[in-house]
Amino acid sequence: MAEQELTWQGSVARWDRQLFDAVAHRHWPGADRVLPRLGRAANHGVLWGGTAAALAAFGSARTRKAAVRGVTSLALASATINTVGKWSVRRRRPVLEGVPATRQLRTQPQTTSFPSGHAASAFAFTAGLALEAPGWGLALAPVAASVAFSRVYTGVHYPSDVVAGAALGVAAGFLVRRLARDVQEARVVPGDERPDAGAPALPDGEGLTVVINSGSGTAAFAGLDVLERRLPKAELVQCESTELESELAAAASRARVLGVCGGDGTINAAATAALRAGVPLAVFPGGTLNHFALDLGLAGIEDTCRAVADGHAVRVGVGRFTPGPRRHSDPAEEAEAAPESGARPGHEESGYFLNNFSIGAYPELLRHRLRWAPRIGSGPAALLAAWRVLRAERPVRLSLAGRPRSVWLLFAGNGTYHGSGPTPRRRDNLGEGLLDVRLVFGGGRPGPRLLAAAFTGPLSRSPVHTATRLRSLRISDVPPGTPLAYDGEYAKAPTAFVLDELPEALTVYRPR
Repeated sequence: MAEQELTWQGSVARWDRQLFDAVAHRHWPGADRVLPRLGRAANHGVLWGGTAAALAAFGSARTRKAAVRGVTSLALASATINTVGKWSVRRRRPVLEGVPATRQLRTQPQTTSFPSGHAASAFAFTAGLALEAPGWGLALAPVAASVAFSRVYTGVHYPSDVVAGAALGVAAGFLVRRLARDVQEARVVPGDERPDAGAPALPDGEGLTVVINSGSGTAAFAGLDVLERRLPKAELVQCESTELESELAAAASRARVLGVCGGDGTINAAATAALRAGVPLAVFPGGTLNHFALDLGLAGIEDTCRAVADGHAVRVGVGRFTPGPRRHSDPAEEAEAAPESGARPGHEESGYFLNNFSIGAYPELLRHRLRWAPRIGSGPAALLAAWRVLRAERPVRLSLAGRPRSVWLLFAGNGTYHGSGPTPRRRDNLGEGLLDVRLVFGGGRPGPRLLAAAFTGPLSRSPVHTATRLRSLRISDVPPGTPLAYDGEYAKAPTAFVLDELPEALTVYRPR
């Protein structure tokens, strides 16, 4: 057995050297000017870090997510090679005999040869990117392959070093994707919301109308084949964002159950229509952001199909903001006075939020981003908007429960948000019937104040920040034209309104 292993190792070594020599002795037109420079550009991951930064700045939300996956995969592959790979197989670098001097690096690497760190980083970044955004991965694959080949071309690695490094990089990309899925699935933990025994079971989907926002995020149509297979008699209505509210209102008026496929903004519009029509809501996650679906316990479209077929639903609370002094009106009563188009909140009708509501820095950032994004793209618009807000904005002066206040940010969450700082936030229970109210007081500069508030607990008090849980809050003396944001949507705030919570106001399907 040992003799066979030694024979196999000898065969690989001979094959490695023969292929190495073949590359060294072959003339590659133009490669002398390109490949050594490309290899140097990839030193310490600079090439891939720059690519990720460009994709994050100028790409879509999905592209930014893919860039993060790529960088994370690269970091994992690099750490594995530098801590395990290089020191477990102490292979010497190739002898440069036969490699033209014009190809050789000015400074030769001092570490061991197996495996190739450049190849691992290149393929890790590209694999991580491709698993989230296949188009970008396909575009960068030739660059990754060229970087890997440049290590043989310049004489610093054997071909098997490069192949092993590339394989390790691809494995890192798949592992990061698996870990990301595990993190998301760990977040998808149903809370203690009260079941609604009156929700109808629709085994084949008859009585369900699903409105699909074709402009919502990047996944509006992902998984709809599952919906059509599991609930074949469901009515599917595809529409553009401009037609969404009217289609939702019409669907809610004729369906036993209103379904919606889209992101948080689309789901907010559907919840408003369902509340006013008094029908249950089936959420099929399909947008860029799906915070409500995740906090509810829905990992994907399959979960919602199973819940609708079984008739399993829960009651969740809904946040509301009502212009003027009105407090506890019934959503069904508002439906009689609301325009048939299902318009967003104006001077009379209430608005609803499933995730959160805010006044101050975030709505201003959202306003600038929405204005600039059509001209320069969402990534640059977000950066420019953040710079504008942190540099030029002033705190909002208003009255809270009759007391004058100056705030950089007023945040109200539909239910208590857990976690602080840069970690993702989530809610354990959408049925608790409380608003998570947080204030960042005015004074100083917005950046340090918002950062300090972000790193304090959700129920803390300090000279900078306060947080509490309330049933309702009266807000008045709001300067005209002040923007507000709710579930990622933007509107102008009324000069006076009431924030309150409607406990268990909405029936939403969720599997057991």
